[in-house]
Amino acid sequence: MVTTNSSSHNNTYKELSIQISLSGLSFCILNSSTHQVEVLKHLSFNKHETPYQLLEHVQSLFNTEESLKQAFNSIQIIHSNELSTLVPSPLFSEDHLADYLKFNSKLLKSDFITFDTIDLNDSVNVYVPYVNVNNFIYDKFGEFTFKHFSTVLIESILQIEKNADEPKIYIHIESRHFEILSVDSGALQFYNTFEYSSKEDFIYYLLFTLEQLKLNPETIQLVFVGDILKNDDLYNIAYKYVRHISFGKHKHNFTFNHQPQTQHAEFVILNSF
Repeated sequence: MVTTNSSSHNNTYKELSIQISLSGLSFCILNSSTHQVEVLKHLSFNKHETPYQLLEHVQSLFNTEESLKQAFNSIQIIHSNELSTLVPSPLFSEDHLADYLKFNSKLLKSDFITFDTIDLNDSVNVYVPYVNVNNFIYDKFGEFTFKHFSTVLIESILQIEKNADEPKIYIHIESRHFEILSVDSGALQFYNTFEYSSKEDFIYYLLFTLEQLKLNPETIQLVFVGDILKNDDLYNIAYKYVRHISFGKHKHNFTFNHQPQTQHAEFVILNSF
């Protein structure tokens, strides 16, 4: 999704991507001429915030971070929330956006609904963005683009798996929720997001998903990305039931001023460029 006004950016070769949610935010500055990630930072909130409080965090970020007080050649906002759903392109109509969401999301009459097109999956991702943050970025910078978190995640994994010839399960981990994607021969078979508060929640949803998809835990390849380390609680409980576990990595060959903890950390924001 793109929004514009009459403003234009000078060619600075600096690209900014900001990933926002009610539990935290990340931002990344890429020098596109050198393919170097100059800044990559994450801020976790102490509690689940409101959209208004999220805007306050974003405003504070731009007031305090020196690296954000410069011109950018392009700016992208990644909206992370559960208010999204995938619709097959042949069944999609822009006149029925609310109808697609109302069955699995609690909507307000004032909610603005938009969509991303996912060509790799011949689908459309319908979602509710944080309009107040969009408006703030629009007023501050002018032209920018925005997408839903799941759009970037799905596109990234489908690109990674485009030449694969076997089924895999990808799990993207964050502090309060995780996403499961099932892919087979480069095609998306399943996508869903789950909230969790314990490792028992996590393994319940994982094993239930495998059962429903008729995937054998003894043979399926499981790939972790996101906020997870080998031998932490989620990894260990998954390994009790799933035999083949590995870690993914972002698809770009960036260099970093400060190397991330793992190659699969900040998976979505690094794949957003």
